[in-house]
Amino acid sequence: MNKKLFIQAIGKYLTGLIVLAILLFVPAGTLRFPNAWLLIVILFIPMLIVGAALAIKNPSLLQKRLNTKEKESEQKWVILVGALMFIGGFVVAGLDYRFKWLVLPEGIVIAAAVVFLAGYFMYAEVLRENTYLSRTVEVQENQKVIDTGLYGIVRHPMYTSTILLFLSMPLVLGSFWALLIFLVYPAITVMRIRNEEAVLEKNLEGYTEYKKRIKYRLIPFIW
Repeated sequence: MNKKLFIQAIGKYLTGLIVLAILLFVPAGTLRFPNAWLLIVILFIPMLIVGAALAIKNPSLLQKRLNTKEKESEQKWVILVGALMFIGGFVVAGLDYRFKWLVLPEGIVIAAAVVFLAGYFMYAEVLRENTYLSRTVEVQENQKVIDTGLYGIVRHPMYTSTILLFLSMPLVLGSFWALLIFLVYPAITVMRIRNEEAVLEKNLEGYTEYKKRIKYRLIPFIW
């Protein structure tokens, strides 16, 4: 990995950590927010491990994952709504802890943490299977259809994993009200997938045939 990519990766990692900490601890009014520390640990330690693995084994994929500049105009709105969702959800979770609006049982928090880690494991597996997995909606040079592993079950396993991650986050934080905000994510994911599939059908050879073979987009037997 070259020096520029290393600095970019570390910079985004630390920026994400700092921003998340601000969004959680400032509204909470204290650093004694155990749920926030739990989320930080189960989010940023696996992220560091996956990032290090990509840096060593597949730096080009790491570069693609760091690129967030969308070319599709429709996706820019999806990214904006997603960003507002994260900000609002994390702030509400901090306020929820501060004012004890609705305290979720510890069992739900632990179960959500397990689901989160399962979702992250799935996300890492998708990265291993698909070296074309850009953060943006695009068709890359020499890109091929991936139809093995998780891609042999659903067409967009990466989005399935992120739904598990993002819907478990507010529960790890112990906030029911934040969960209501994060429910926006499945809706914008559906919008993103519809646009993404239109781009792939138009520009990626073999994708139309792949759609006929693999019927479900996110969840087997449902959608």
